[in-house]
Amino acid sequence: MRGKKAPDFSLPASTGENISLSDYAGKNVVLYFYPKDMTPGCTTQACDFRDWSADFEKENTRILGVSPDPLESHQKFIEKNELPFPLLADENKELADAFGVWQLKKNFGKEYMGIVRSTFIIDKNGTIVEEWDNVKVKNHVEETLQYIKDHLKSS
Repeated sequence: MRGKKAPDFSLPASTGENISLSDYAGKNVVLYFYPKDMTPGCTTQACDFRDWSADFEKENTRILGVSPDPLESHQKFIEKNELPFPLLADENKELADAFGVWQLKKNFGKEYMGIVRSTFIIDKNGTIVEEWDNVKVKNHVEETLQYIKDHLKSS
């Protein structure tokens, strides 16, 4: 999807309103998809984004997390981990499907559909400029921030 216009969306958010990509025109967006609230890897990833969120803000970049969990689950996840950014509820997996991250997964010999942990950087013009799939959580947030610093002018 790199180099393509990001699909616009409007999803219920933990802020209590619907959030659309177009709400962030003029800002860079880190859109990260994760499988499930409260699980170890997803908690580590969310807390890493939390810990670096001020650095992303300095780079004119907003963070949005997306999973198929309902808003009630997102709210508990945010409160428990003091997350300063919105989480979007993609319960119908429409956004995950549009970004190609709702895929067949295999785990312990079982096949099932699920979210492939993925991150997309969308520039202030709405273009996907970088993407990672099958993200390994360790050092991923720092790598994401470094890409933004190296490739996107803060303005």
